[in-house]
Amino acid sequence: MSDRDYYEVLGVSKNASAAEIKKAYRKLAVKFHPDKNPGDDAAEEKFKELGHAYEVLSDPDKRAAYDRYGHQAFSGAGAGGGGGFGGFGGFHDPMDLFSQVFGGAFGGGFEEFFGGGRRSASGKQRGSDLRYDLEISLEDAARGVEKELEIEHQTACSKCSATGSKGGGGSRPCSTCGGRGVVARQAGIFIQQTTCPDCRGAGETVADPCSECHGEGRVEKPSRIKIRIPAGVEDGTRLRSSGNGDAGVRGGTSGDLYVFLHVRSHDVFERDGSDLFCRVPLPFSTAALGGELEVPTLDGKASIKIPAGTQGGTLFRLRERGMPTLQGSRKGDLHVEVQVEVPTRLNSDQQDKLREFSESIGDHNSPMQESFFEKAKRFFGS
Repeated sequence: MSDRDYYEVLGVSKNASAAEIKKAYRKLAVKFHPDKNPGDDAAEEKFKELGHAYEVLSDPDKRAAYDRYGHQAFSGAGAGGGGGFGGFGGFHDPMDLFSQVFGGAFGGGFEEFFGGGRRSASGKQRGSDLRYDLEISLEDAARGVEKELEIEHQTACSKCSATGSKGGGGSRPCSTCGGRGVVARQAGIFIQQTTCPDCRGAGETVADPCSECHGEGRVEKPSRIKIRIPAGVEDGTRLRSSGNGDAGVRGGTSGDLYVFLHVRSHDVFERDGSDLFCRVPLPFSTAALGGELEVPTLDGKASIKIPAGTQGGTLFRLRERGMPTLQGSRKGDLHVEVQVEVPTRLNSDQQDKLREFSESIGDHNSPMQESFFEKAKRFFGS
């Protein structure tokens, strides 16, 4: 696939509206359609390039991803990480896309418009893409994990080896659509065409259908699929598992499986990108006298030094104790906010000692209180 800018391919500006993008595609797709340029490999490549560009720019989500990340948004090294996963997955057949865009605009269809029909050999059709929503823990997102998914999907029929034929009788042109894959009907002055209900657009039917798959070459079965979730994924990350969607009709290419990740809220940590935040209680005595405080991290316990006189709300940072990043080698930081605990349920002896302590220090050891009243004098009028 070409690395040319998709806006340049369609000849539109980056601010082009959806209508302008569609208009540009329609004009160029007709010009470079393979059936209008038989034997011209350059025209066919141009036609494919136009299809890829239009598929991305006509979809608001894909267009937003492309505007932000460029071609990398749709590569294996994109937001989904490695191991055969990508942000949005591959592209559809440019011929199918062309058919969707033009529909019945040319009366009998674009086959008659160009003077010839195009359909997949032996009635093979690509299988559908599937979606799977998976919830994972913050710990799994931090370390990366392998998960086994159980899904119900169309798989190749073993009885007929995905041919759809019981005895190898092969296929024959569909009698309903005459091998075109579409049927047309008159609607006033217009002719509308839809996918043939009998051959489902393949243009062919099986002469001796398999009793297991009824001629489709695929059956619905449960499967277990292992996927690798890379460390550093965020809530909403989409992973693509190539070829693990529905099997295609009669040996057609399988679709892809898209796994949408949902990271559960954590009891202790809050996440902001690659940084983590948590609040830890600090004993009153440690806040006043200083000392060591044990704090949690995703890798176990850690210790931070508490200076004498630490106030509630003070933030301490532990470098590289946060989350890893998908595209980088370093980790984020862990930010710990201490919350000073005030003693409760004091007995009378403890209360007396605390009053004595308070009287002994007066206001001279309360810098925050002193600062506040200095600023407040203007309001008190003294």
